[in-house]
Amino acid sequence: MHVLMLGWEFPPFITGGLGTACYGLTKALDAQGARITFVLPKSAGGEDASHVQMLSPQSEAAALPDSANTAGAASSAPQSSTPTQQSPQAAPTPTGSAASTDPITTTTEFTHTEFISVHSGFLHPYDPNRADQPVGAAHTTTSQSSTTTPGQSASAHTQSAATGSASSPAHTSAPPPSADTPTPSAAKADDYGGDIMTQCERYATFCVAAITQRKLDFDVVHAHDWMTYPAGLAIARLTGKPLVTHIHSTEFDRSGEHINQRIYDIERRGMHGAMRVVAVSQLTKNMVVSRYSVPKQRVEVVYNGVEFAPAEGTGGIQQTDKIVLYFGRITYQKGPSYFVRAAKRVLEKYNGVKFVVAGSGDLAQHMYEMANELGIGHKILFTGFLRGKDIGRVFSMADLYVMPSISEPFGIAPLEAMSHDVPVLISKSSGVSEVLRHALKVDFWDIDDMANKIVAVLRHPPLSSTLREHGAMEVRTITWDGAATRCLQVYNSVIDEMTHPPTRIETAKPKSKKSKKAPTPHH
Repeated sequence: MHVLMLGWEFPPFITGGLGTACYGLTKALDAQGARITFVLPKSAGGEDASHVQMLSPQSEAAALPDSANTAGAASSAPQSSTPTQQSPQAAPTPTGSAASTDPITTTTEFTHTEFISVHSGFLHPYDPNRADQPVGAAHTTTSQSSTTTPGQSASAHTQSAATGSASSPAHTSAPPPSADTPTPSAAKADDYGGDIMTQCERYATFCVAAITQRKLDFDVVHAHDWMTYPAGLAIARLTGKPLVTHIHSTEFDRSGEHINQRIYDIERRGMHGAMRVVAVSQLTKNMVVSRYSVPKQRVEVVYNGVEFAPAEGTGGIQQTDKIVLYFGRITYQKGPSYFVRAAKRVLEKYNGVKFVVAGSGDLAQHMYEMANELGIGHKILFTGFLRGKDIGRVFSMADLYVMPSISEPFGIAPLEAMSHDVPVLISKSSGVSEVLRHALKVDFWDIDDMANKIVAVLRHPPLSSTLREHGAMEVRTITWDGAATRCLQVYNSVIDEMTHPPTRIETAKPKSKKSKKAPTPHH
């Protein structure tokens, strides 16, 4: 099985669960013998990656003719699936021809996986000024600009892939956001860095160029989230290979009812253009069916997993207070305002606690100001965006992890918390609540219930101990290996359907029998 996988994020550059999911699923598929060619934007792999030695093309001669500042789609050199120990420093020096550099990367961590990095003209899938800035720093909003014409190689494919008609989505009832919770604007694309639409089309252009120049032969295309759907649709149309689109989050999850219509249109077109849609939870499947009108028989639920890492120490930090942790992007979708308001309620009952907010996002400044207005700013510590070993360290300090998400398609962070022996309190409006039994659950808007459950865990060691013990056993059954097995089943089903399409047999409708009247006797 050879899978062409398209992704927007990959470690060490992760802004959320998407990069973590791509890594975990790819590694599990690789372990099961699937051959993976992963095409990702250059910056998402990065020369700083410890497990992926990225050999990106650096020659201007490797650029496609449509853009001088997007050099390095792919060379025509044949690819190899043999792992290499070569480091970035050992990469061949560019000599002015495309064939002299090779963007394909292999690594000893993966046996059957290759990484192709392409320049898509961006530095970060989200605005880097937001993703890595310290809390309280000023930031500007980047407006979404109009889509420009894509490049020569795949203009016909990317243009049609990025557009599509969509009916107006139906409104669903939900508790209204609190007065101090900013409502996301319709121009939600400002959550992303630069002109995201142009970047998606440019990425699609280079993906098509890469597989065309290399004459890649694969069995199925697997596209992760909406940013890669134009590329997936273009490649599927060009090669005739089946397309599987993976839904990690929808525009309704990110923006509530104030959706960006252009992003919604791309999502809808990607789902309807695929032979199968993979949803990360039943919650997400219901959203796909109801809001995007995708037939439910074409949507498969594949739950995410978690990878266990060695426990990290706290680096000598002396902990006198109990620690309640918020870990994730600070955006509308994640419900940060409800976390702060619940913290206020907790501190009215239990003072020996501090709240740690690990993450960044467009509502970081609002969250910071809200804590100060409520008079609890000294009790909430903001770490900013964390990477690498710092993630393990912050989990090792926590006595409870809280995920108050308004809409969470899945939610990998609770699994990570449980893998670090931390009890969790999660929103019922999450996909992960479907698979976790040994977790406390709450309606995101019910800050009193949230506060009561936080206090209960902190005050009653037997409850905390029970959640830890049973949670640790439960989370070990939620693996990426299981997710990979389900994905392989999906791949095989679409390949079989493509190879042996079901024969449609028209059955003639039985003619209605008219009752015959008995002949009238003649006298």
